[in-house]
Amino acid sequence: MINTTAPKPTPRRPFARRPLSRVLGLLALCSLALAAGAIEGARASLAAPSGPPARLSVSATLEQCLTAATQAERSATFAGEMAAIPGTARMEMRVDVIERMSGEDLYHTVSAPGLGVWRESAPGVKAYRYLKQVTNLTGGAFYRGAVSFRWLNAKGRLLAVTELRTKRCEQPVASTPTPVPGTPPASVPSG
Repeated sequence: MINTTAPKPTPRRPFARRPLSRVLGLLALCSLALAAGAIEGARASLAAPSGPPARLSVSATLEQCLTAATQAERSATFAGEMAAIPGTARMEMRVDVIERMSGEDLYHTVSAPGLGVWRESAPGVKAYRYLKQVTNLTGGAFYRGAVSFRWLNAKGRLLAVTELRTKRCEQPVASTPTPVPGTPPASVPSG
């Protein structure tokens, strides 16, 4: 004969009587959560070494993008602006120019005199703006400014740091001059 009655429910055991493996599993999960929180706290303290994080007022812009037929006349002007945060004695800014040639996937840093150098504000300045113009840009490339900002206290210790990128400046491929109708083609010396 088949029994069709439902079995009687077993009463729940109190927490103290749960199997040891469940308790140990719960403790392991709590430990992992605490460790993850400690790691995040350490990362936050590296980003802002002292005190609570301050709201950073910064901007990085492409002020001007000049395209031209000749490489020497092509230029881009990048600007960075920052405002003091509590405890700031001095602010510093650095402009790097990054370039991506058409057909490439990634940008790379351009190396040129005056780029990648930290420029500092006068002591006590509340708002700092810095402009950097680059010239002689290659045709068929995209250029962006990578602007780094840092705030220092009176002892020269870092209060905060951040980086922004500007919009891109596109330099079109230089076109070859088209012959004017009615003029003979340029002769090529033989040799």
